Amino acid sequence: MTLLLALSRAIEARDPYASGHGARVTAIAETIAARLGWDERRIEVLRMAAALHDIGKLTVSIEVLGKPGPLSDDELAHVRHHPVTGARMVELVPALRSAVPAVRHHHERWDGDGYPDGCSGTDIPPEARVLAAADAFDAMISDRPYRPALSPSRAVAEMLRCAGSQFDPDVVTALVEAWHAGELGETAALRAAS
Repeated sequence: MTLLLALSRAIEARDPYASGHGARVTAIAETIAARLGWDERRIEVLRMAAALHDIGKLTVSIEVLGKPGPLSDDELAHVRHHPVTGARMVELVPALRSAVPAVRHHHERWDGDGYPDGCSGTDIPPEARVLAAADAFDAMISDRPYRPALSPSRAVAEMLRCAGSQFDPDVVTALVEAWHAGELGETAALRAAS
């Protein structure tokens, strides 16, 4: 886990807006997976993937990562390649290979309009579906260079709006139930502390 922590911190060091993102996404994803009844072995794969999901952004320029306005088509294409680059990097470490599918597919959408492969529905690995929701939720409740953080209630409403199009509806249900039960309160505390 030390290697994962070091890699996660290296990713975040390049982008001040991403500080603590890996830890928060991991906490959110673990909570969702527990609500879905996943066993510890599967949750461990999810933990690895959550810590490493943005490792491909190490190849994206700092100027693009911190750009306050819209990205050009070329910049957007470069950013959208980070899941593929990240999966290739993770694949090089035998102990981390089980996380490769989730790292590669964490930007796929339930309706097939995601990237990099346009997978849809249950063709998206389950770990990637959980990671997609956890990643998006944390991004929404965190400041970004292009917009301030949304309130958690607005983020929950957005997750519900996108259930069945962007996100697996069962995953969104688990996330929203966890939020309302106070199980993600620690995540909000992590966000405030970073």
